[in-house]
Amino acid sequence: MFQDLDATLAALVESELGIPGVAVSFVGPDSDFPPASVALPAISFFLYDIREDLGLRSGVWEVDDGVRQPPAARVNCSYLITAWPTETAPNPAEDEHRMLGELLKVLLRHRTIPAQYLRGELIGQKPPMPTRITADNQLNSLGEFWQAMGGRPKASLHYAITLSFDVADPVPAGPQVTTRTLNLSPDSTPAG
Repeated sequence: MFQDLDATLAALVESELGIPGVAVSFVGPDSDFPPASVALPAISFFLYDIREDLGLRSGVWEVDDGVRQPPAARVNCSYLITAWPTETAPNPAEDEHRMLGELLKVLLRHRTIPAQYLRGELIGQKPPMPTRITADNQLNSLGEFWQAMGGRPKASLHYAITLSFDVADPVPAGPQVTTRTLNLSPDSTPAG
């Protein structure tokens, strides 16, 4: 499913980013970025954290057409997004900030990812996938992160998307209850 999320994000950015010729990468922004497969300029979406959102956990099963479906698990996927200008850019910092600014416009424009960009298992996912730019990143320290990646700190966005994971197969619902019967016996009448 994560490869479908990557393809979905690439489709969104490639379609709506107002800067032509920007590649979308899902490779970590380490000291060797960009890899040979990525031409600059590029936007890097690095999936650094995946965890269940317990606040969205539901115990309600859905019943549809004689089948019961257990509730889906809701999972937050957190990305660190960085922009990488061409190596020959006259003002790399300005290009980097322009790319991040244009990308921010695209991401803030959509509180859920529009259906036309969804790929693979994400097509028709219910409920729609909420997205958000977040200040509550799951990294303990950005400085430690950049040190571990072997690179210098860069301007970045933190972006989160909540997916639904079906974790169990549907089961037959059994016959639908359509009538109620209430039997009263003489002993059950209230004393007056």
